[in-house]
Amino acid sequence: MIAGELARRGARARLYLRPTGFVDAPFHYEGQTLRLAGGLLWFSQVEAIAADAEGRFATALVPVERIEDFIDSLPEPHRATGRLTLDRLLAPRPALTLGPRTVRLDQPQILGILNVTPDSFSDGRGLGEAPAEAAARGVAMAEAGAAIIDLGGESTRPGAKPVWEGDEIARTVPVAERLAGAGLAFSIDTRKAAVMRAATAAGAALINDVSALLHDPRSIETVAALSCPVVLMHHQGEPETMQRDPRYRDPLLDVYDWLAARIEAVVAAGIARSRLIVDPGIGFGKALRHNLAILNGLSLFHGLGTPLLLGASRKRTIGALAGEAPVEQRLGGSVALALIGAGQGVQLLRVHDVFETVQAVRVWRGLRDAALTPA
Repeated sequence: MIAGELARRGARARLYLRPTGFVDAPFHYEGQTLRLAGGLLWFSQVEAIAADAEGRFATALVPVERIEDFIDSLPEPHRATGRLTLDRLLAPRPALTLGPRTVRLDQPQILGILNVTPDSFSDGRGLGEAPAEAAARGVAMAEAGAAIIDLGGESTRPGAKPVWEGDEIARTVPVAERLAGAGLAFSIDTRKAAVMRAATAAGAALINDVSALLHDPRSIETVAALSCPVVLMHHQGEPETMQRDPRYRDPLLDVYDWLAARIEAVVAAGIARSRLIVDPGIGFGKALRHNLAILNGLSLFHGLGTPLLLGASRKRTIGALAGEAPVEQRLGGSVALALIGAGQGVQLLRVHDVFETVQAVRVWRGLRDAALTPA
């Protein structure tokens, strides 16, 4: 059905492949499973989705042993898209080299959130004026198991006001210098080219931009001139207004298409695809139903061929599902969403509660290791 509908609709239709049917281990299932992105997960089925401007018009669950035949049955250009997407689903994600540290991406890794903002929705109040205390918190996160510390000096929570780049630099660079002095791998969470330059000069080895290099027209050329990886996050609107009636045709597919287009634009601007990480942007211009659709379909984003970052820690989605629990009472939900991400192959989990999330992921990893150890 999908092949015929794609042939009828032609190039105006799009094909998507989402790995699903995960199994504990590939043993005894020769030819029936494939390894997802070189990680700890094997999948036995692919959900093929066909859609056009009106939305999804056909879906099918294709067993892995038939996926090559299925792709061969498709008309062009969808056959080429299917082959490329399958290759990207399977390709191992190379380790990140972040200063003195190497962060492997064949397993979930934790980014600890270190906010030095007076108006963070969750923490960080006062730390912008106490760089030694902020850096000590980053060191404690690393000791608790965070592979990367994500340093930020501007709140981008819903309704947040923009921060002048000079203030953001004054908040983050003294902390960055101390984190670098401690030998930690850390990123700078910023939308501004000047902050990117200042923080990387101080030792930041990764840029995490919630605007996907769209907020500051200088940011693409700045990142192109650097050698560090960059996170491109999906968003709809600016922080001040992004939660005012966000709309999507199909939130999962729309976010995928947006990120695919953004990757191509950034690569065309001179930033190597191998340096890119994508984030679907939970809570950034999305209602509850949009966030849930994206979280349920996270494995689709592996088809973009880049590492995947998930930042759902303490987000409003958790409160909405848990009796309007306030930010400080969202630990359980945050850990649950981190494990949902790990279970769909997410390589990087951005969290506030490092100790608890690391413990949960280590238990998850222990189960995976046991399943993957032949009896």
